[in-house]
Amino acid sequence: MLASLRAVRGRRGQLAHTVRISLAEKGILYTVYLTSADDLDRQVVKSEFATLTIPELELSIPPKRGQLTTVEGIVSDTLRDLSMDQPLRQHAQPEAYAKIEEICTRLRSILGEDKEGEKVAKEQREFAPFSLRLDDPSGNSFIEFTGAVGQLGAADNKWTKRDYARSVEQNSVLGLAAPPKAPTTVERDEGGGFSKKQGETEFDNEEVFAFDGTCSSCSAPLQTLMKQVTIPYFKDIIIMSTNCDACGYRDNEVKSGSAISAQGRKLTLRVEDASDLSRDLLKSESAGLSIPEIDLHLNPGTLGGRFTTLEGLLQQVYDELSTRLLSGDSSSRSDTGKFEAFLGKLKAAMGAECCPFTVILDDPLANSYIQNPYAPDADEQIEALDYERSHEQNEDLGINDMRLEGYEEEHVQWQKEQAAASAAAAERQRDEPEGEADSKRPKTISEEEVEEYIKPAPPGVGAALQPLEPDEMET
Repeated sequence: MLASLRAVRGRRGQLAHTVRISLAEKGILYTVYLTSADDLDRQVVKSEFATLTIPELELSIPPKRGQLTTVEGIVSDTLRDLSMDQPLRQHAQPEAYAKIEEICTRLRSILGEDKEGEKVAKEQREFAPFSLRLDDPSGNSFIEFTGAVGQLGAADNKWTKRDYARSVEQNSVLGLAAPPKAPTTVERDEGGGFSKKQGETEFDNEEVFAFDGTCSSCSAPLQTLMKQVTIPYFKDIIIMSTNCDACGYRDNEVKSGSAISAQGRKLTLRVEDASDLSRDLLKSESAGLSIPEIDLHLNPGTLGGRFTTLEGLLQQVYDELSTRLLSGDSSSRSDTGKFEAFLGKLKAAMGAECCPFTVILDDPLANSYIQNPYAPDADEQIEALDYERSHEQNEDLGINDMRLEGYEEEHVQWQKEQAAASAAAAERQRDEPEGEADSKRPKTISEEEVEEYIKPAPPGVGAALQPLEPDEMET
């Protein structure tokens, strides 16, 4: 819960005085999807460490003094601050003026105002949906949710909250840790972990390898870390992590470290209570996910490879699908009610409020995994079904074009063809007349012709740039 605040509310609910409050154990990230003008009335408590972001406008409001306001108040204050110096920018910096004016126009559309600040009639107003993110490492900010207070936002399908562990830099900003010393040189990371060969550990696959690469976002040099992980009673997987210090780009991938399975596998988990949401889950790139009770069906390839918990996977699905609410297409707006109802069902599944329900992972490569806490004994809640892949599945996976046997003969045939082509070229060269062969050879220049083109160089200038002699320096 929020720490208590003692403040004197000024204009627009802005905090005129903020009392020092205790910090939460974790940082907090709120995301609210605003699809109508009524959502602008949501109250917002923003601490001095919080950052507000509107991704659709690529607009970020850095941390400043604390506020107790509404979403409309935040948008209005931002519009006022951006418009303040626009007349001067129009003449001094025309390019910056045009970009900022584009943002101001969008903010006026959100507020329902024209360029002169006059309110637009409701029948003429067009509200463009957008999202608002509030990231506070101190954990002392809040965005109002709808529904009963006791549900803590579970009934609000447009509102999400996520706690996270603070980084070292964030602890430094909050005064919880000493500021890290910036290195003077950037050293190459040779990996890490523990080596079994050097006697540092008795387990396999404890080393972390580093590979040089280039950021796909800003083309800056970076390194990709890779580690092989052995999942008990399953198989080896490879986890790769890429972080760019220049632009902040991050990417995590999970690949299988084993051979292609002869059969596909379909895993069915019956979720009975909240404890099942904490099971580790590996979803490969080729796996499809479905929850029949809430009509959720994800095709193979959606979300890529993920190694997380069941709750974490459902949260990622919720975040991806919630972006549909921001679509400005009128045809999609007519289905907003149905889609919000579906998101409500998904949110109920994330909170284990609609148990029991089933989670199905169908992987034609059998590279997906759901944790069995009773291993090596069987788990009554997990049903595993192995099946033969169809021709269409093998075609989509490229297995039909793979040749694992008999390719040695093709390689030998290719070597014979190359040898025959080389012999034919040598025979044609022998059959050419001597004059034609000499004319095709590169022309050589004699030493006398070279000396004619070479002019004497100044003293001290030569092929090896020899230093001047003392007498040459005097002249």
